Amino acid sequence: MDEFELIKNYFQKNSKNNPSAKNLNDDVFFNKNRRLVVSIDTYNEGVHFPDFKYPNLVIKKVIRSSISDLIAKGVKPEYYFISGCGSKSKFSKKNLKMISKSLNQEQKKYDLKLSGGDTTNFNKVSFSITCIGFSKKIVERNKARLNDDIYVTGNLGDSFIGLKSIKNKIKINSKLKKYFVNQFYCPNLPYKIYKEIHKFANTSMDISDGLITDMNKLINKQKLSFEINVNKIPISKNLEFYLKKYKKLKTQYLFNGDDYQILFTASKKKRLLIKSVAKKMNQKFTIIGKINNGYKKNTIKLDNKPLNLSKFKGYSHKF
Repeated sequence: MDEFELIKNYFQKNSKNNPSAKNLNDDVFFNKNRRLVVSIDTYNEGVHFPDFKYPNLVIKKVIRSSISDLIAKGVKPEYYFISGCGSKSKFSKKNLKMISKSLNQEQKKYDLKLSGGDTTNFNKVSFSITCIGFSKKIVERNKARLNDDIYVTGNLGDSFIGLKSIKNKIKINSKLKKYFVNQFYCPNLPYKIYKEIHKFANTSMDISDGLITDMNKLINKQKLSFEINVNKIPISKNLEFYLKKYKKLKTQYLFNGDDYQILFTASKKKRLLIKSVAKKMNQKFTIIGKINNGYKKNTIKLDNKPLNLSKFKGYSHKF
């Protein structure tokens, strides 16, 4: 079973008397009366990052991946707790100094405060991050509306190229490799969107497991469907160059996850507002599709031709 079946079959019933848990069907805990918003994520060596060769970069990826959940909900991340698991060699003095320095840099960049955590000894590295913010409201999942535009921020695909490069599964020149590897470890979060997203988004989440996988999660309880145009999915100039130079298909790199951009839907009436916000933030917002009636099938199209959705599932933990 995948992680979502596991939650549904074994844990959802345990949260039924706790409305703040959102039936375990969102990325955060939200207690409206206390204005408390909490997210938690775990990152394991060999699963979420290939190895611990660059601890200073791994910890940046962990922090940014964690705070993106709150950003997508329209909440400013304020505090974080970090639990780390690793061996004596992995948590050497040298590595710990690099981790501490990176944490300090991320705290300054995103105005975060370290507030506690735990450490344990094990042969593989693992981090668990709890993030806390405060808000009167959040942008939830499963609130899309018929005929909504589907948006993504930033660009998709760079991180996946970075991962393939780290694993030496592709060969590219050193300049490109440096760019893509940096995008894997240090995703360029649309951080300031938390201040604006309440003004226009009906539903929202970050893209972690892949565009199609996360689109399914975004509307999974609703009697709606989605239609996405591959030609409209934004990519960086570096990815565009790579695809042309090495004669690769765009569809191979857009649906694999680890992008940590924001996926949201909004009414067509909000287009001018969103355009204004994008200019104000100096942030790319791109319409990539629309929300349809539930009697239609979820579709992705390339050059107006439907593709086989089953080929673009993204990532899912299996148990």
